[in-house]
Amino acid sequence: MSVDDLSPESAADSTLRVATFYKFVALPDREERTRLRNSIREFAAPRGVLGTILLAEEGINGTVAGRFAEVDAVLGFLRRDERFADLEAKDSTAGAAPFYRLRVRLKNEIVTMGRPDLDPSTQAGTYVPPEAWNDLIDQPGVVLIDARNDYETAIGTFEGAIDPRTESFRELPQWLREHSRLESKPPVAMYCTGGIRCEKATAFLRAEGFEEIYHLQGGILKYLEVVPPEQSRWRGECFVFDQRVSVGPRLELGTHDLCHACRWPVSDEDRQSDFFVAGVSCPRCHDQWTPEQRERFANRQRQMELAEGRDEKHLGQVFAHQPSGAASTASD
Repeated sequence: MSVDDLSPESAADSTLRVATFYKFVALPDREERTRLRNSIREFAAPRGVLGTILLAEEGINGTVAGRFAEVDAVLGFLRRDERFADLEAKDSTAGAAPFYRLRVRLKNEIVTMGRPDLDPSTQAGTYVPPEAWNDLIDQPGVVLIDARNDYETAIGTFEGAIDPRTESFRELPQWLREHSRLESKPPVAMYCTGGIRCEKATAFLRAEGFEEIYHLQGGILKYLEVVPPEQSRWRGECFVFDQRVSVGPRLELGTHDLCHACRWPVSDEDRQSDFFVAGVSCPRCHDQWTPEQRERFANRQRQMELAEGRDEKHLGQVFAHQPSGAASTASD
């Protein structure tokens, strides 16, 4: 089932809606943010909607999942606040719950760059819709930059993109200041999973004196949703921050799992390796662990398998999902 087909009438009983959203908007009063957090929890929890929503002075960022009507109700509840009236959500589907609990949290930044002084709502670069992205990145002199981290770029990226190989989003500003291709402040096209990191990264470049800065509207997820595979410049799969791990063209479920030891994505090829032991190691991390650590990982894996046999979720599955070095972001 495609995202376009998803509706209360057409969604199969087993289909869950996954909605990703963010908006940079001033929420300066902490007490007000606390009240907003509590009201979101009280509204969403009884409806069985799971996921993470972050609130900070700079805005809101979230990814939630649940039955179609219940997710729709939560989005409607948020949009009743005039500051979120035009909140847009990117939709995909899942056959099983991609989250195990609901978290609504207050943070210093909704996407952690270490630059809360930036104002993406006024400083961000120029949006480029997915349909026009190929034409932009084909233009001579445009420097194409992947604004994501190393564990994400490892499984997919755009043709010709520069990979900063950062371990966290906090490292990106220094990389942008030091990379030789950017010394002359050329035109820059940036992209990320859902768009939020690019809003902040392009705002950073504007503050650094760059004038021609573009970013992919809706991020990789929107590009994969609307650009036909035969026209796509994307290669591989796109890492997502939930139990699906990765998605491919048309946002279909990808082929990657996570190594619950190092928390990097694991491909079909990786799973065939002698170094892959479910829950214990993968080809990337097999030589990093002490015998005591391997035994602890193996015990966690056994407990998770026992819980799965009882049709329960083990707490280790929640914390084992997030990659090491991941930005504290809900949707990107």
